[in-house]
Amino acid sequence: MNFEGLDPGLAEYAPAMHSALDPVLDAHLNPSLLQNVELDPEGVALEALPAQESVHIMEGVYSELHSVVADVGAPVSGSHFDLHEELLWVGSHGGHATSFFGPTLERYSSFQVNGSDDIRQIQSLENGILFLTKNNLKYMARGGLIIFDYLLDESEDMHSLLLTESSTLLVGGLQNHVLEIDLNTVQETQKYAVETPGVTIMRQTNRFFFCGHTSGKVSLRDLRTFKVEHEFDAFSGSLSDFDVHGNLLATCGFSSRLTGLACDRFLKVYDLRMMRAITPLQVHVDPAFLRFIPTYTSRLAIISQSGQCQFCEPTGLANPADIFHVNPVGPLLMTFDVSASKQALAFGDSEGCVHLWTDSPEPSFNPYSRETEFALPCVVDSLPPLDWSQDLLPLSLIPVPLTTDTLLSDWPAANSAPAPRRAPPVDAEILRTMKKVGFIGYAPNPRTRLRNQIPYRLKESDSEFDSFSQVTESPVGREEEPHLHMVSKKYRKVTIKYSKLGLEDFDFKHYNKTLFAGLEPHIPNAYCNCMIQVLYFLEPVRCLIQNHLCQKEFCLACELGFLFHMLDLSRGDPCQGSNFLRAFRTIPEASALGLILADSDEASGKGNLARLIQRWNRFILTQLHQDLQELEVPQAYRGAGGSSFCSSGDSVIGQLFSCEMENCSLCRCGSETVRASSTLLFTLSYPEGSDGDKTGKNCDFAQVLKRSICLEQNTQAWCDNCEKYQPTIQTRNIRHLPDILVINCEVNSLKEADFWRMQAEVAFKMAIKKHSGEISKNKEFALADWKELGRPEGMLLCPSIEELKNVWLPFSIQMKMTKNKGLDVCNWTDGDEMQWGPAGAEEARGVHVYDLMATVVHVLDSRAGGSLVAHIKVGETYHQRKEGVTHQQWYLFNDFLIEPIDKHEAVQFDMNWKVPAILYYIKRNLNSKYNLNIKNPIEASVLLAEASLARKQRKTHTTFIPLMLNEMPQVGDLVGLDAEFVTLNEEEAELRSDGTKSTIKPSQMSVARITCVRGQGPNEGIPFIDDYISTQEQVVDYLTQYSGIKPGDLDAKISSKHLTTLKSTYLKLRFLIDIGVKFVGHGLQKDFRVINLMVPKDQVLDTVYLFHMPRKRMISLRFLAWYFLDLKIQGETHDSIEDARTALQLYRKYLELSKNGTEPESFHKVLKGLYEKGRKMDWKVPEPEGQTSPKNAAVFSSVLAL
Repeated sequence: MNFEGLDPGLAEYAPAMHSALDPVLDAHLNPSLLQNVELDPEGVALEALPAQESVHIMEGVYSELHSVVADVGAPVSGSHFDLHEELLWVGSHGGHATSFFGPTLERYSSFQVNGSDDIRQIQSLENGILFLTKNNLKYMARGGLIIFDYLLDESEDMHSLLLTESSTLLVGGLQNHVLEIDLNTVQETQKYAVETPGVTIMRQTNRFFFCGHTSGKVSLRDLRTFKVEHEFDAFSGSLSDFDVHGNLLATCGFSSRLTGLACDRFLKVYDLRMMRAITPLQVHVDPAFLRFIPTYTSRLAIISQSGQCQFCEPTGLANPADIFHVNPVGPLLMTFDVSASKQALAFGDSEGCVHLWTDSPEPSFNPYSRETEFALPCVVDSLPPLDWSQDLLPLSLIPVPLTTDTLLSDWPAANSAPAPRRAPPVDAEILRTMKKVGFIGYAPNPRTRLRNQIPYRLKESDSEFDSFSQVTESPVGREEEPHLHMVSKKYRKVTIKYSKLGLEDFDFKHYNKTLFAGLEPHIPNAYCNCMIQVLYFLEPVRCLIQNHLCQKEFCLACELGFLFHMLDLSRGDPCQGSNFLRAFRTIPEASALGLILADSDEASGKGNLARLIQRWNRFILTQLHQDLQELEVPQAYRGAGGSSFCSSGDSVIGQLFSCEMENCSLCRCGSETVRASSTLLFTLSYPEGSDGDKTGKNCDFAQVLKRSICLEQNTQAWCDNCEKYQPTIQTRNIRHLPDILVINCEVNSLKEADFWRMQAEVAFKMAIKKHSGEISKNKEFALADWKELGRPEGMLLCPSIEELKNVWLPFSIQMKMTKNKGLDVCNWTDGDEMQWGPAGAEEARGVHVYDLMATVVHVLDSRAGGSLVAHIKVGETYHQRKEGVTHQQWYLFNDFLIEPIDKHEAVQFDMNWKVPAILYYIKRNLNSKYNLNIKNPIEASVLLAEASLARKQRKTHTTFIPLMLNEMPQVGDLVGLDAEFVTLNEEEAELRSDGTKSTIKPSQMSVARITCVRGQGPNEGIPFIDDYISTQEQVVDYLTQYSGIKPGDLDAKISSKHLTTLKSTYLKLRFLIDIGVKFVGHGLQKDFRVINLMVPKDQVLDTVYLFHMPRKRMISLRFLAWYFLDLKIQGETHDSIEDARTALQLYRKYLELSKNGTEPESFHKVLKGLYEKGRKMDWKVPEPEGQTSPKNAAVFSSVLAL
């Protein structure tokens, strides 16, 4: 409400607010209202005013029901009926808030909101109440606890707020803008400029925002853009109040007269269909407030400050007989509000009293109010003190409540429903074989379940062996796609939700509560994330790869080593394999094998991910084997190959994965040919006719594995003796077993899936029979104590039914080479170790035990396109490094979702949605056979001078001076860093129906230029790295305005820049990180993310955060340089040398202003002045009078002299 033109007597209320603390009552206060109100010595009311005992209310006619004192002597500045509970909220000019419950106006809560400013508007939400003061927005619980306190700028003068959505708020005042605040993040999201300043009243319909201005105008604004659509010039003086209902807009206000402003007795009414004024409505009171009260008709309530209230129709004539009088204690009415049910009116006067008028004896404030929670009476003061220092003091001094009352645990019958244990359906096999004698049936036990163990099911829809117990509540589209309920939520494809802040506000911790690092999935061809994790958690592979370094530009082993290093450094934050996948896309063999997916195929899930990941598995092992076989070590990377892993004959990948074989080909003429070969993995070969065999024949996994390794098949082959192609019998024998056994499952059709399903069912029945027989033999065990049998200290280890379902894969297998070059394979259990001795003793006799380490599965989900996840058994060394504990645990890795799981879940495959793809078995005590030390292969020589890839060497302009040997950085040295980027793929986004934009996939950036400048010494500010990064991928946008990169700068044929490979510059930055330097820059988080580097937080000094206040906007480097350094940078384009040097100077300025961080309060004042200046200038740097190149700076004289 606008208070201009009100009664001059209001000027007396400010001092009256202070005089209210005097015990003497105000002269305007009616003593009859305070006859039962107790005043403390300070004069503050303690109890609400009781209503008169006999109040006659005529049904349908508004009459006064109750009057109470909210705050004695302090004028009421705001009143509001709670939209969720039966509460009336009142705010005073002294910043105090009081709530009253129900029509009897019993005082519910009372607390101070602001110490000096008045409460200007109140808004109720589901969990609390919003209070708006001059420059403060406070959200408090109904009991008075603060939920958040949002401090606006001191120059703001706010008057109105409007809740547009459940979590979005508009705040307006006397300034020339309206703020949009997100209540979830408590941050300012938008600032809408207002052409006519002074927005003191705001309303909303389904078509417009309505803003009332102090100039007497009402503007209608678009709901999405907040732009003005229409404007009504209602009054020449000022606007007092307005309301909207249906197609009518009614306003009241003040008109300009010769003597000043005068209250206008004509209400201006507008038709929103025609957007024009209709006949003004003349009333018989001086209107200060008006509201539509649409009960039977669209009635208008017009209230004057003196207490007169008149009802009339907005399109009719006002009748003087419809006037009634409110008797305020003070001379003026200050506030007016109508309840949501239209049954109650609330008036607040200038003496702190509230008057409730209703049209029924027992009104309700809302049509459907929830129950209000009342505080319990405090009984602590009535209890005797208990001295805990006295050991002999009896605890019985504290009385225990009597048990004669109903306890909380005594649930009434109305709140509880019986849930009996329903009997499971009788097995069909029992019904088929049953023989009846009279009314009793007899049948043999089919032994399909454990004895005396019945699954506890409460829902009829749950079947007896329902394996989908981990269903999330009612997923979308379950009716259309019933298969979705099979897939557990943690196995579904995870996606990153992008907001206006990108990834900054995405909660990765919700998906990963461990200290292991996940991998982000939005990069092209990131389907291999699960296999990268499998290779990382193989300790010999991890150490071997990180010790490798070569000169090849696109070496998968090098890039995988860099990625493993990031996974080592991360403490739960996700990493991205962008550089590894960039190198992967350049390998010709990968493209020839169809491993490079198009973005459309990857998004739609057109490719068969199971076949794809199995081909990728074979490719990556072969590629790593070839990369590590190259013994040539470049001079620039001397010492990198001196790892204890390497041998002269074969790579360590070959030692770990390779299996030596003899391939024998026997022709029917008797000629036999034997060739030696090796393989890095095996593919399962299933028995013929397995799809037609429905008898449930048992076939151990070990038998299928032996058949697949020692494969025997009939094929056509060339016979040298017959000199033609002949039918031959080809067999394969094993010479040497690998340390890591890799198996591709090849479940690519319904035939193989049925085989797995059938074998799992047979294994389940056999396990039930086995454990049932073991129980029957041990009579000393009570069947009721079945749960004790699953414990390690029990005599028997009997898993539950859930752990036995869908299991065919063993956790361990035993393999032994026979004397006649044969191979024996069998399943190995923990009981075998007790019988045959430990695996180490057996290995001395040629028996090897392999333990399951990882399974990669294909999750079938047609709606999301399917996904690949991995179950990995993480070893002791990884837990020791990350968590400081020594144990082994199975985990589920689903991109950036990591969750510990039970070991049986790793071998349970429900072929309806969870299909096995890859298995990794490792020899026991594998780590003891290899040297697991990691020696950093990156040496200081990478920082020395190197040749440019650009062919136009004579035209190359030197922009940096490489480091000399005496300038090598030390721990804690400062290095200024800046990077520029180009766009490889544009952002993919969709426009919602409400006009907001949702980012589906962010733009893919690639680093184009990296600059590092010296941060100390005589050459401080001079670059020692200024590399342009050559790229072979197509650039869709060079972003020249922001990056300074032009077409041709990254092309070695025509570029005149110092062009290098990404790997070369990456090694320089890795060396700087490993040596412990501190990087200074602006927005380094994004730079390191695109470069794909993991930098410890204590090595990053980002000026974005140094010059930032909480819950305020980030400030650009250009504005900071102008404000603190009086420099005008980034005129036409950005220059990374200029930006890096400016960031260094800003950091020096920060140390100077904050006294090296010892005076944060003084620096806070500096930041406050910075933000005030920024708002005044709209964060824009004034244009320079004369454009000067940053290269004219004196610090570059030595560089240009080159």
